[in-house]
Amino acid sequence: MFVYERPKVEYKGVSQLIVRLATWAGGLVLPLLLQLAWPVFIAAIVVIVAFVWVVGRFINPLLPWIIRDFIVVVGLLAFVCIVAIIGIWGERKVSGRIQSRLGPMRTGVWHGWAQSLADGLKFVQKEDLIPRDADRPLFRLAPYIALVPAFCAYLALPFGVGWVFRGSDVGLLFVLAMLAIEVLGVIMAGWASNSKWSLYGDMREGCQLVSYEIPMGLSLLAAVVATGSVNLIDLGQAQSTWFSWLIFRNPFLFLAFFTYYVASLASCKRSPFDLPEGESELVAGFHTEYSGFRFVMFFFAEYVAMFAVSALATIIFLGGWNSPVGGPSSPLWFVLKSTFLVWVQMWIRWTLPRIRIDQVMHACVKYLLPFTLLLFLGSSLWQLYDNAAHPAFRGFAGLLRGILGLLGLALLGLYFAGMIYGYWNRNRLVGQMARRHLPGA
Repeated sequence: MFVYERPKVEYKGVSQLIVRLATWAGGLVLPLLLQLAWPVFIAAIVVIVAFVWVVGRFINPLLPWIIRDFIVVVGLLAFVCIVAIIGIWGERKVSGRIQSRLGPMRTGVWHGWAQSLADGLKFVQKEDLIPRDADRPLFRLAPYIALVPAFCAYLALPFGVGWVFRGSDVGLLFVLAMLAIEVLGVIMAGWASNSKWSLYGDMREGCQLVSYEIPMGLSLLAAVVATGSVNLIDLGQAQSTWFSWLIFRNPFLFLAFFTYYVASLASCKRSPFDLPEGESELVAGFHTEYSGFRFVMFFFAEYVAMFAVSALATIIFLGGWNSPVGGPSSPLWFVLKSTFLVWVQMWIRWTLPRIRIDQVMHACVKYLLPFTLLLFLGSSLWQLYDNAAHPAFRGFAGLLRGILGLLGLALLGLYFAGMIYGYWNRNRLVGQMARRHLPGA
């Protein structure tokens, strides 16, 4: 049995005055913000984008390096927060639609877009509970170890040419290293909680992440062999149009994209690999004993990592920030492609059931790992012959690249056709379960 110590909070003097002023101001301002929430949110995003552009184009070159770095880090932090907030809201809407529900609809008026903000305010006000027998220093430190490395991965992610905090010749290795550190936060959380459910969850995470990192890295190495660089900017620049994307370079890279994506699901603890949080068996897994803001940090870390692994797939396989039709490159293309891959992660989560931990390890060790080794070897051998010294093979490689590109177009067209059909018949496909309960549903 766990005993929680309830902290006693008493406000006196200046603190009491501040709390009273905040309560009074909140009573006046919050109702107004709820009425104007959607315009305020859109305006805030527009102001942030305009500020980043103005600072980067005119002011940044004139500032000392330390101020420039501070401004960029603050901008990245704001972007990461927006990614997590929109990701949490988007997952709730996606899960609702897949389960013939509406999902959030009221908070923020338009489709419940402000539900994540409301949940954040709720969690911040919750009590910070720590089990009496927990390892307090580790218990407090674990959420930061989980979130901070995931944010640090964005420091080396290029959103475009010139749109990167620190360009590095080993950018890919840095991002993978930062994403791998998250497992330490999970293990610390489970151990420090002094709970068998948390400990089971963090042991599952340790086994799962260490195992799937190997096929994940091998899938990326197959692409690195094709370009000869681990510099993320060089990898993105090597892909200018649809048929030059690395996913269509050869059949081994085409399959490597899917093996990487499957391994990234396990890395981010996403279904069907969400064993560390198996609520049907482990209450809530490694963060069972966490509440309030510390629980939110684990939640944020998951969605931040989801976008990071999707961004890596975009840069290495899907042309990065380059337009698929050869138009001007833009960070907007990078964000759109990465967002689509995040949406597919949500789609998979609410479609496939959770598998057992022995099945997770079996699939990795006996199938995925040997298969990615074969892809890595095949991609390496392909590069030996796809050159001017072997014109016949080079012609065959060009023909196969075109076929793979057309196959990609067919798959994309099939997806959009299904999406349009589903939207057009959204109230008929689920029979009597569909109802327009609220405006805009």
